[in-house]
Amino acid sequence: MDATNILKSILGLGGLSLVFAVFLALAFKKLAVKVSEKEEKIKSLLPGANCGACGFPGCEAYAHVLAEATGEYPPNLCTVGGSETAQQIGEILGVEVEETEPMACVLRCKGGKEEAVERYEYRGPGDCRSNHILLGGNKACLYGCLGGGHCVTVCPFQAIKMGPDHLPIIDPSKCTACGICVKECPRQVLELIPRSQLVYLACKSLDKGKAVKDICKVGCIGCTLCVKVCPYEGAIRMEGNLPIMNYAKCTSCGICYNKCPTKSFIDRVKARPYAIISGQCNGCGECVKVCEFKAIEGEPDKKHKVIDERCVGCGRCFEVCPIKVITMAGALGYAEAA
Repeated sequence: MDATNILKSILGLGGLSLVFAVFLALAFKKLAVKVSEKEEKIKSLLPGANCGACGFPGCEAYAHVLAEATGEYPPNLCTVGGSETAQQIGEILGVEVEETEPMACVLRCKGGKEEAVERYEYRGPGDCRSNHILLGGNKACLYGCLGGGHCVTVCPFQAIKMGPDHLPIIDPSKCTACGICVKECPRQVLELIPRSQLVYLACKSLDKGKAVKDICKVGCIGCTLCVKVCPYEGAIRMEGNLPIMNYAKCTSCGICYNKCPTKSFIDRVKARPYAIISGQCNGCGECVKVCEFKAIEGEPDKKHKVIDERCVGCGRCFEVCPIKVITMAGALGYAEAA
């Protein structure tokens, strides 16, 4: 092929490319979907994480349905943006936004490699789903975390890492409660709970006591002690062999955590408050009656005192004191990792 033919080929291909480019540009301009100003404003407020927690493929899709179908979808579905973003979207749409409780993801299992028995040695891809497909997983407990780290892989916010005990550690400061790890976990041991909830049961086993003891040192044995000692009616109830917590009624007092014989509960409080009884105490004894830990002593009609090493800071004495002479010193807070 001589130079003339090569030049003709190049010019021909270049000309066709130019024609197609012009055609596509005109088609794009003609067929482009016009985005409303309202949709653009909403999209600018959304975080752009495209995590899908709202139930839509991404932030752009969510912004579109909010703008085009106002009132059909609530503006508070974006857990990443939170309540502030929801309120701003509500102002644009002219609708009231219902306040929702901020949530956080927690692990409902404490059975690490030292606590939980394995049925067999798993050798395969380091993924919980692959492990789970093989006879339900290598963990003897059919309800416990497999420790493969699949949740770490799917978390779009790098809020999860694996600990030395082969259990995931969730950073509450990074967790947006998007729920992706909850959906992806084959054992369903990850759960969203109210961020303000400081005490929760870290076990989901439905087995009976002896069966649990045989395979896990920290599994709930269904002894019902937590139900019996809980001072708040309906805060904990039994469903089969497993205690179920009603977070709306629970005050995170920590009594169940401290009384549990298998230490199956988690307490995320950094430091519990402690009770102080002032000199105005008349020795009525009401605080003594409600204290589950025998942390208050004193003779009738005389000032009582708190035994510091026994007090767990549950606050029951503070609640029942008729003359309000008990003070709870200190404040509740979150641990760094849930």
